[in-house]
This record gives sequence, structure tokens and C-alpha cells, in this order.
Amino acid sequence: MPSDDRPAPSTGRNVELKARCADVEEAERRALAAGAVPTAVLHQRDTYFAAPRGRLKLREERREPWPGYDGEHDLTAELVHYERTDEAVARASAYDLLPVDDPATVRATLDERLGVTVEVVKTRGLLLWRGVRVHLDDVDGLGTFVELEAVVGPAGDEEECAAKVAELRGVLGIEDADVQARGYAGLLAGD
Repeated sequence: MPSDDRPAPSTGRNVELKARCADVEEAERRALAAGAVPTAVLHQRDTYFAAPRGRLKLREERREPWPGYDGEHDLTAELVHYERTDEAVARASAYDLLPVDDPATVRATLDERLGVTVEVVKTRGLLLWRGVRVHLDDVDGLGTFVELEAVVGPAGDEEECAAKVAELRGVLGIEDADVQARGYAGLLAGD
């Protein structure tokens, strides 16, 4: 049984849309013009494991301030389990997050027991727009993308989140042909 000083896992839902983006600087300019606020630059390594259900990844993240802004530098890691359909639309996802103190041991243990399927390494510019996270991603081996993510609150405002994502998609000029059905792990693995 976990001791009282261990962090408890958290659960949640979100609505997200992922799209290829040939001009990340233009997407950033449009987001800023619409009132998005620069927050941080995130350097992430997501190690995916062969989970029997859903998707399971270990996210290791180094956070630094947005260029020219004050902010915190931080290192974190968390185990993320989520379930999401693979469709080229804004889609809902249910997830569980568990903070991890020793990512190297967790990675080695899960690799031994489940096996690693793929590793996604990316640099992510993070902006916030009316509660929607705007991710400007440069993914090793894939190129550049924009991901929009709105966290569904306890009141179950999934429709409101989907509407915000749709509005921001229009502001950023994201075309249907650029919207991705699969996540970065699936794209890298060729699923």
C-alpha cells in the first residue's frame, strides 16, 4: 500500500487536435495576435510501452521559460496512461497521470516487463489561449506540428472545449488535410 507521502495519481479528460504545420512561426504569430500568452519551452521525451489496453508512456520533461520571458526551469517525469480514438478530428481523450521520482528505473522496469514500442523526442513551445494549450511542436523524425488541447473541467464541459478548439483551429488556419488521426508515436511507428 502506498505511503501517505507518495503523490496520488490524477485523472482527467481533454479535447485535442493535432495538425502538421509547415510554418510554426506563422502559427505562433496568429496565436499571439489572438491573445495567446507564451508560457514555456518544453523539451520532452515520451517513451511508449506495449500496454495491454490504451496507451502508456513515460514523459520526461525539461521546462524552461519562453525566450525573453521570466519563468521557472524545472525537470519532471510522469507516467501517463490514456485512451483515445485515432480520427483526424478534434477528439476526446481520458487519461491518468502519476508523478515519477526515478524515471530511469521506471523506464527500465517497464521496458523489461512490457517492452518499449517507440520513443518520441520533441521540443514544444507552449502558449495558453482561453484555457486551451497551444503546442508548437518540433518532433524528431517527423517535423513540425501544432497541437491544441483543452482540458475538460469537473463540470464536464467537453462541448465548450471542442468549440474553443474549433475556434482556435480557424484562427490558426489549420486545414483538414493537415489534421492528423494518429499521435506522434503512431506516426513514428508507422501504425
